[in-house]
Amino acid sequence: MIQLDTLYYGSIIDGCERKKAGRQDLEVFNPYNNEVIGKIACATMEDIQDTVDTAHRVFQDTMKNMPAYMRSDILRKTADLLEEKAGDFAELLTLEAGKPIRESRGEVARAVQVLRFASEGAKSIYGEQIPMDSAIGGENQIGISKRVPLGVIAAITPFNFPLNLVLHKVAPAIAAGNTIVLKPAEKTPFSSVFLYQLFEKAGLPNGAFNIVMGLGQELVEPLVTHRKVKKVTFTGSGSVGWKINDMAKRKKVTLELGSNAPNIIFEDGDLDAAVDAIVMGGYTYAGQACVSAQRIYVQKNVYQQFVEKLVTKVQALKTGNPLNEATDMGPMITEDAAIRAQAWVKEAVEGGATILTGGGRNGSMLDPTVLVDVRRDMKVVCVEVFAPIVCVMPFSEEAEVVDYANDTDLGLHAAVFTKDIDRAFRVADAIETGGVWINDVSVRRYDHIPYGGVKNSGIGKEGVKYAIEDMTDTKFLGIKLF
Repeated sequence: MIQLDTLYYGSIIDGCERKKAGRQDLEVFNPYNNEVIGKIACATMEDIQDTVDTAHRVFQDTMKNMPAYMRSDILRKTADLLEEKAGDFAELLTLEAGKPIRESRGEVARAVQVLRFASEGAKSIYGEQIPMDSAIGGENQIGISKRVPLGVIAAITPFNFPLNLVLHKVAPAIAAGNTIVLKPAEKTPFSSVFLYQLFEKAGLPNGAFNIVMGLGQELVEPLVTHRKVKKVTFTGSGSVGWKINDMAKRKKVTLELGSNAPNIIFEDGDLDAAVDAIVMGGYTYAGQACVSAQRIYVQKNVYQQFVEKLVTKVQALKTGNPLNEATDMGPMITEDAAIRAQAWVKEAVEGGATILTGGGRNGSMLDPTVLVDVRRDMKVVCVEVFAPIVCVMPFSEEAEVVDYANDTDLGLHAAVFTKDIDRAFRVADAIETGGVWINDVSVRRYDHIPYGGVKNSGIGKEGVKYAIEDMTDTKFLGIKLF
């Protein structure tokens, strides 16, 4: 069990925790009941300088020369330790993020898998032999390419998956032989600290993984612009992500940003399966996922039938205390977030939309909501809503719905439900997103697949293998034979 009276942590730099001494404290709240569950001591500008300098030194002295089998072993041991502590981590995720306990257990299980993928990936970083005699003058020469680590990686992570999304940055960085400075979300910082403790126990050298605590608006710029940081990886809102991209200038950058995922149900799709998938994809973690099912397009012949089935399923969802095993949906991260989402619903209704179910709010708890009669230009349709709200819209023809799906400057994931394999591939190819699920919902993600958006949904790809590749450079070695 988590002892709430002990949750007070500062930044962790070179294996040492920094608290007090003029640092501002921030309280961390349980999103469900707004109770204080702990405090963090915010990092100073001096802390930022120290942590990057430390990470650079440890990279040069230790990590860049650490054999792959050792990095792999550390990641494997960390996975084993996390699996042993799965119950404690799940409880912590529920307390700090408001995530229903069943979803928290799922996040911990995925996090263990990420570590194991990274452990395997550390031993699978391959170069290639290049046939030099393909070029005139290349006779009697050998060419070799190899992957080499970058150095210091700066990682900035969001509140919604405070363990798994942290590991999608930390685990590949370590697998590749880099060091990392993590700035976790100030609303969900404790899982990162406990994760650090597991890495330490598994044998990761001090200074290879560092954490800076505090407000993003104060810490991100000095971290991102530090000359010794070689790559920045960020998951969060588009408004912040593109500012970070501008700050980073000539550094490598990965941005995992928002979306308003289209999910298309054709008349020949399995309606019951589609309804179940949309309920899961629209209301998991109160819709606070960047690939949450938000825009639902249903072919007219089955539109009414789909809507009736959907509303029945949504009304059956159990909301409330996320620690309760029976709870399907808990709170949003803050009451302010719920107020904002409810205001968007009200604005849509004033513009002609109809609420079929939901729309109410109690503190940070927003009722799971289904809207119809919406227009393309309403915020609940054209902007990432990041709340338990889905908009259901009818369509007639394939070309029409492809146009609807692409009528956005976002493009992370989409979904297509149909039994027509030709149409499935045709529509998937036509939709402008980083990924498309066929007969499954847009929110689906596995931790080894390439994951990332197009348009304003980001730059680059995550997924352990792809992150490792992006956290290394290709170095060429040429050998002339005599």
